[in-house]
Amino acid sequence: MDVLGAANAMEAAGRSVLHMEVGQPSAPAPRAALDAAAAALVKGRIGYTEALGMPSLRERIARHYRDAYGIAVPADRVVVTTGSSGGFILSFLAMFDPGDRVAISAPGYPAYRNTLKALGVEPVEIETHAATGWALTGEAVAQAHAEKPLRGVLAMSPANPSGVMMTREALADLGRTCRELGLWFISDEIYHGLTYDRPADTALAFDPDAVVINSFSKYYCMTGWRVGWMVVPEILARPIERLAQSLFISVPKLSQIAAEAAFSAVDELEAVKAGYARNRAMLLQELPRIGLPDFLPVDGAFYVYVDVGRYTNDSMAFCRRLLAETGVAATPGLDFDPGRGSRYLRLSFAGAEETCREAVRRLGPFLAG
Repeated sequence: MDVLGAANAMEAAGRSVLHMEVGQPSAPAPRAALDAAAAALVKGRIGYTEALGMPSLRERIARHYRDAYGIAVPADRVVVTTGSSGGFILSFLAMFDPGDRVAISAPGYPAYRNTLKALGVEPVEIETHAATGWALTGEAVAQAHAEKPLRGVLAMSPANPSGVMMTREALADLGRTCRELGLWFISDEIYHGLTYDRPADTALAFDPDAVVINSFSKYYCMTGWRVGWMVVPEILARPIERLAQSLFISVPKLSQIAAEAAFSAVDELEAVKAGYARNRAMLLQELPRIGLPDFLPVDGAFYVYVDVGRYTNDSMAFCRRLLAETGVAATPGLDFDPGRGSRYLRLSFAGAEETCREAVRRLGPFLAG
């Protein structure tokens, strides 16, 4: 967000800026979602809904699991949330008490760490490595639990900042370890739908009691609508409902109406994804050519997590200089990995193809200089 602020200030001053720092689609919400919202506005009154979400949307999300994964999910286990962020707050409050310890991966999404800390829960960052596919493993979780007991584990596949996707075997192993140790297992699946060689697996395929969190922000191009969902075990549905009533009353109805309609926009959304795929292919070819050959596997999402250690040991200063000298806005790795992030940066390829190509054209001379 600091990089975005600086980039916006440069643009306001008339500079050309290429935004590769923020993880959001450049495409608008699908036409069906916009039309449904417009029709609802014409009708007039937009009021509260049930705290767990509109029944029709919960039913439609349940059907999505049958269609996409072949898994039967009862609608009464579906919770509509204010983006995935609302889902994390609700799940953390329902599952953990202050002082509990929750394993997360490094590199990983920094809001996990920050939200857990804000709720008095201790994040336990476990470094991932190439040898384990840059993913959390059951072995690493068991070792951390043996050192000092954990209460839960949070994994993300495909991952932010890297795009790394866990194998079926790795996801099953992690779920099995959590069951054996009596730990809550939370699976962040917000980038499902955005994979390039094989579809992502849901944790529900291996652990029916996993808590799955997803959102309409990424694949469905609806970041600003702030609407997501959870699938929770039956035992958590009522506690989460009480928390949601008190904290949020309900997710905005207009966003829920649009979200339900977005499920019918697959052709439009797949066309957007095809653009990401072209950007990804170009970057994977061109980054090594200009001097950035080292990055984590880009299996999904719309990020490349690049090792810039040959140029700097301070990714924040590197990104500031990159922005000032070339107008390319990138995200330093420090937030994603406090231990090793000083040598990494994240590039988002969710924007236009020409933006990505021009970024490569500007990066080459910068790195060579």
